[in-house]
Amino acid sequence: MPYSAEINRAKPTAFFFLIDQSGSMDDPWGLDGAKRKCDAVADAINRLLSTLVLRCAKGEDVRDYFQVGVLGYGGAVRTGFGGVLQGRQFIPISEVADHPLRVEQRTRKEEDGAGGLIERTIRFPVWFEANANGSTPMTAAIEEAHQAVRAWCELYPLSYPPAVINISDGEPTDGRPLSAAERLRSIGTNDGKVLFFNIHISGSNKRSVEFPDSQVGLPDEFAQMLFEMSSVLPPRLIAEARREGFGASEGSRGFAFNADLRSLIQFLDIGTRTAELR
Repeated sequence: MPYSAEINRAKPTAFFFLIDQSGSMDDPWGLDGAKRKCDAVADAINRLLSTLVLRCAKGEDVRDYFQVGVLGYGGAVRTGFGGVLQGRQFIPISEVADHPLRVEQRTRKEEDGAGGLIERTIRFPVWFEANANGSTPMTAAIEEAHQAVRAWCELYPLSYPPAVINISDGEPTDGRPLSAAERLRSIGTNDGKVLFFNIHISGSNKRSVEFPDSQVGLPDEFAQMLFEMSSVLPPRLIAEARREGFGASEGSRGFAFNADLRSLIQFLDIGTRTAELR
C-alpha cells in the first residue's frame, strides 16, 4: 500500500516549504490586522519546525526521522534558512534543532484553572525570518523544489515520499506553474509520489475553501489553477483531515484557498503528518 513506509533514521522522510516573500506579504492579515502576512507565516513555520523537532525527540536526543528544506521567493528564489544552515537544500532535523538563528522570549496566555487567563513566558526558536519584497516567482520556486526533491528521492528510494508545501497570497508573476507542478508531482519513491500542497492565504472575509474534491465553487481561475497543481490526498491524510473537522472526501486535494491563520496552522499540521516513526 502506498504512503505506508515506516519512517526511521535509515529511511527518513522530508518536508520542503515554499514561502511567498513578495511585496504583498507586507500587508496586514487577520481581522485586527495586528500582524503582517509575512510575520504570521514566519511564526507558523517556526512553530511547525519546533513541533517537528519534538516529534523526533527521544529523551535528550533528536532522531533524524525528518529532513527539512525551506525556500523563500520574493523577487528571486533563495534559501529560507540562515546562519550555519544557509544554502543547504535538505537538513536533518537534529541539525535544525541545534541551529536556530536565535531564541526569543515570548508571552502566551493560558488558562489559570480558575476561569481566568495568565501570561506565561515561553522560548520561541526562530529559524525562518519574515521578508516581503519584489515579485512572485512561484514557478521558479517550484522548479527549484523539483530539482532538490528529485535528488532526495534518488538518495532515499525506499522512504515515505516527501511533502512539498507552498504558501502564497497571490498569483505568480513568472508564468503559469502548472507544468512545473506536474513535473514535481511525477517524482517520488517506491512508496508513492511526492505530495504537493498549496495554501492561498488571504486578508479578505471571503469564504475559505479547504481540501476540495472538485473545482466547482472555486471563485476564479487562480483558485482553479492551484487546485490542479495540488496532489490528491492519500486515504490516511483524508482520515486525518476529517479528524480535524474538515469535510475531506475521496478525491480531495491538498489545497486551501482564502485561508485564515487558524486554517493555515491546521493545514500545515495535517500536511506534515506521516506514517509511524520507529
